[in-house]
Amino acid sequence: MNYRHAYHAGNFADVVKHASLTLVIERLKAKDKPFRIIDTHAGIGLYDLAGPLAAKTGEWERGIGRLVGPDLAPRPMAKKLAAALTPYLAAVRAANPGGRLKHYPGSPMIARALMRPVDRLTAVELHPDDYRTLAARFAGDIQVKAIELDGWLALGSFVPPKERRGLVLVDPPYEQADEFATLADGFIKAYRRWPTGVYALWYPVKDLVAVKRLWQTLAESGIQRLLAAELWVRDRATPESFNGTGLVLCNPPYELDRTLDEMLTGLVPILGEDDKAGRRVWWIRGEE
Repeated sequence: MNYRHAYHAGNFADVVKHASLTLVIERLKAKDKPFRIIDTHAGIGLYDLAGPLAAKTGEWERGIGRLVGPDLAPRPMAKKLAAALTPYLAAVRAANPGGRLKHYPGSPMIARALMRPVDRLTAVELHPDDYRTLAARFAGDIQVKAIELDGWLALGSFVPPKERRGLVLVDPPYEQADEFATLADGFIKAYRRWPTGVYALWYPVKDLVAVKRLWQTLAESGIQRLLAAELWVRDRATPESFNGTGLVLCNPPYELDRTLDEMLTGLVPILGEDDKAGRRVWWIRGEE
């Protein structure tokens, strides 16, 4: 599939991916020591929901639009879900200072909104136009470094960071047929260089053969503490459709599995398109 992000900004996959990202960041902030976030496929950082690309699909209306109204007021939801989504919705509000839902923040903007003064962000983008937009967005920000580079090269080159704490987010567009294999290979190599880092690997739930192969490769790698989480909005086994969103988290913070399961359980009836919607949180490989 070709996941050009401007078309899909704020959709159900973004909600799950970015809400999960904020949970990890908040856990990293529980310790005083600084950390670094490395975003290997950063995009442009901020997306216009009224622009021609987002408006063409309208996917955000079935994503972030189901969580907040036009005035950014949260729609009714259970207390546990509201608590889990608090940092995520705070980052969305920070990207819309006028108090109206007009823009959707990508992962670098969400990370930046939650960082402390001691934390740092490395945002990597290969597309020249997108990189220029990204770099201009963070111009003058001493906590953010935008780099024009292939994200797969960055994954192997930028770990471990000097802080020795942090998160690597790998969120490729899946434009190439072998990108699942590239994801697994790149992560395994990066892990060998920095085995104590937290890694978040995003994948679309569409080609189930490729998804199962990814799980198998990771399970056979010998790497421990690999947590997987998925949410699908319709029948998972319809390969002609983009049905769900998945994350593999390496070295997730303590009890994040429980928090993710509670959050996804609450999101299924909100984001689901029919009665085949569902979620799953499980360990690909635990700690031995």
